Amino acid sequence: MTRPSYRRLAAAALLCIGLGGCGTPGGLGSGEVAPPVSSQPRPKPLWPSWTDSPSSSGTAVAGGEAPPKPLEGAPPVGPQGIEEVDVMAVVRADKNMKRFGREKQIQGPGKAGVRPARYVDLTGNGKHELIVAADTQTGRSVLSVYTAAGGKIVPILYTSGRRMSVETLGTDLLVRTTDEDGSSHDIRYHWDGQRMSVLSDDHKFGNAISAPRAGTCPAPQPSSAQSPAPANRVAG
Repeated sequence: MTRPSYRRLAAAALLCIGLGGCGTPGGLGSGEVAPPVSSQPRPKPLWPSWTDSPSSSGTAVAGGEAPPKPLEGAPPVGPQGIEEVDVMAVVRADKNMKRFGREKQIQGPGKAGVRPARYVDLTGNGKHELIVAADTQTGRSVLSVYTAAGGKIVPILYTSGRRMSVETLGTDLLVRTTDEDGSSHDIRYHWDGQRMSVLSDDHKFGNAISAPRAGTCPAPQPSSAQSPAPANRVAG
């Protein structure tokens, strides 16, 4: 083979590689259309007035627990669904929420009381869950999520924290809280077939240093940094 022929073949091979493999497996052949890129769900605030700029949530329970039990004394769920159940009657039947059973309902942040109820499909079965949040005079908030099963109300999440904002992300629930020292906690909850369990957990201290994840070395904190606030309590 002459030198010019060798050079022409080498140039053709390089051009083929640069064009994506000339239709080889894993590349697009001539005339093929690239597959569409699927869009990711965006967070949607449940209570927009309570939503701060992205930062902050509660803490999850450990796995291996027994399935949550229906609330004793809660009103039954009829054919119309959980949307027709008396929300305050559910609150009074829940031992974690009953102290708010006589509180007034509020329409905006800055006051103590029960926020307007929200209804969202978090289990993916096409039916709504009931989401209730209440704010206290101390600045802390609590949140409970209920589903309907066999005509009964079943609590599937309870969490608390300061300056709480809540968003949906598809069928997941994103809870953000911020402590007085500026540290924030964001937890994304996902239906696991029994309850809303933690899918991701992001904790940032007041000095904006992220909490170390598994397999990483923690970054040293300045000596003047405050200790992170205790984890917020969650019950199934």
